[in-house]
Amino acid sequence: MSARARAFVSAGLACTLMAGALGARAFETAVEAFAPADMAPALSTVAYDRKGSILRVFATPDGRRRLPVRLREVDPRFLKSLLAVEDRRYWRHGAVDWGSVARAAWQWTSRRRIVSGASTISMQYARLLATYDAKPAPAGALRPDLPRRLWDKVAQTFGAFAVERALGKKAILRRYLEIAPYGGDLQGVAAASRAWFGKSPRRLTWGEAALLVALPQAPEARRPD
Repeated sequence: MSARARAFVSAGLACTLMAGALGARAFETAVEAFAPADMAPALSTVAYDRKGSILRVFATPDGRRRLPVRLREVDPRFLKSLLAVEDRRYWRHGAVDWGSVARAAWQWTSRRRIVSGASTISMQYARLLATYDAKPAPAGALRPDLPRRLWDKVAQTFGAFAVERALGKKAILRRYLEIAPYGGDLQGVAAASRAWFGKSPRRLTWGEAALLVALPQAPEARRPD
C-alpha cells in the first residue's frame, strides 16, 4: 500500500473512531454548541444617485464596509479561481473535505511542518462568523484543553457542519463573499472591487480577479495601496 493510501486509510479510521466515540447525540450537541449565533453580519447602508450609481457606502456598526453580493453578479473567472485555490471540491463535500484533511495530516507528519491547509469555504465562513459571536467556547461540547490551534480547527469543523445545515452551499458561498477580509475596513468582494478597482465584481480582469482571490489570505500585506 502506498504512503498516500495509508494516509487516507488512517484518516478514515480516525473519523470512524471519532464518530463512534462521540455518538450521534454527542455529534448533534457539538454542532449546536459551535453554531454561530448570527449567520449574517450586518451589511452597509448604501446611498445611490438617481441613475443607480453608488454615492457612498456607510460603515456598519462594527466599522466595516460590506456590500450585498449575488453570485450571478460576480465574474465567473473569479469564482472559478477562488474555488480552485481555496476549496476545489466545495460543491461535493459535506462541510469538511476529508481528502484534504488526510493530505495535510500526511504532509505535516512526514515533513514536521505545515505544508498546506485543509479549511473549506464552509469552515472559513464559520471562522469569520465566530469573530462576531460573543458567546464563550462551549466547554461541554468537547475538551477545551486541546492546543489552541487544534481547538480552533475543531470549532471551525463543527461550525462548518452547522452553517451547511442551516444555509446550504450557494448561500454560504454568497455570504462568504460578503464578509471575507480585503484590507482595512473592506469586507466582501463587492466592496473590495469597487474600492480598489472602481468597478463592479462582474467586470473584473484576470489580474484583478487573481488579486481578489489572494487578498483574504493576507489582506493587509497584499492590499493594492
